[in-house]
Amino acid sequence: MKRVILHVDMDAFYASVEQRDHPEYRGRPVIVGSPPDRRGVVSAASYEARKFGVHSAMPSREAGRRCPQGVFLPPRMSRYEAVSRQILRIFERFTPWIEPLSIDEAFLDVTGSLRLHGPGPEIAAKIRASIRAELDLTASVGVAPNMFLAKIASDLHKPDGLTVVPEDPSAIRAFLAPLPCGRLWGAGKVTEAILTRAGLRTIGDVQRCAPAALAALVGEHSAGHLQALALGLDDRRVETGDDEKSISRENTFDVDCADRGTVEAMLVDLTDDVGRRLREAGRYATVARIRIRWKSFRTISRQKRLDAPRCDDFSLRAAARGLFAAEHLVEPVRLIGFGVSGLVDGPGPATLFDETEGGVARKERLSRVMDTINRRYGRGAVRRP
Repeated sequence: MKRVILHVDMDAFYASVEQRDHPEYRGRPVIVGSPPDRRGVVSAASYEARKFGVHSAMPSREAGRRCPQGVFLPPRMSRYEAVSRQILRIFERFTPWIEPLSIDEAFLDVTGSLRLHGPGPEIAAKIRASIRAELDLTASVGVAPNMFLAKIASDLHKPDGLTVVPEDPSAIRAFLAPLPCGRLWGAGKVTEAILTRAGLRTIGDVQRCAPAALAALVGEHSAGHLQALALGLDDRRVETGDDEKSISRENTFDVDCADRGTVEAMLVDLTDDVGRRLREAGRYATVARIRIRWKSFRTISRQKRLDAPRCDDFSLRAAARGLFAAEHLVEPVRLIGFGVSGLVDGPGPATLFDETEGGVARKERLSRVMDTINRRYGRGAVRRP
């Protein structure tokens, strides 16, 4: 049986939740992130704000310059996570085969659900209708025989779009042919520039290129990978593994980001949120990790064991920054994430370094005080150093 894969991508998720929860913001350019008079970045922008050129990962000051009438709001991660769980419950009505990519997008393998729920496009329509009726939000969905094609499809008609990729191989090639070659997973900026200089600007150009000629440009391995995708071939499977003994946060940039400082600023924000959730749960982490997904969708994870169980922002930030500093940005970043695992119920002993810096207990107390202030006055009321 041919696989039927959906890629569901929520439309301007953070901003849409804010507009839903605050009807007075509907129709207005909503920008979630740091205020324009402070150093920080945009986490999400509504479609009204995007008309002014505002997008995620943009410095907030630049967003304020482009869209001075924008409504700037601090992120409410606990709220977005709660809504994300509601969306996941809707997915689970149709299939257990779900691979979340981030808080607002996921792959679903509905191959085994066709007899119960109907063809793939019908399942996609039901999911979109359920999200709209129950959550007053919109999602764009791609329906295809594999993950690569489903992701391509979901991006084509946003917002609130449903795109179905044909099953016939020749029709798939025709569907892909006019798209820019940068849409191929693995075609980062460097590879895309090489292809463009050789006259290969669209996926159709890559389809027609002789394998030997393509290999001379990008190497034999990359050539085989790119040409397979250009023909619509992708044999990856939806992976459902989820570690319940961990806490993590991820962000997918609206525009793939090549600026190291911007990616690190987002990583620090994610780290702070993981720390807050750790403290709320009364847990301490023994392992920290970062996750980077490149423009090509190649994903890496790096982790380190902490000196002792920790939940304070200072220790977690140091771990995140240390892991990130060891990585070269080989291509623009699509997703950055931070997580902790090996959770325990109490802190470990202080190290000599912790003692000289004021002690573990002091760092934890300060982190908890900041949590209280931000809960009372809104996230971002106090910025951590």
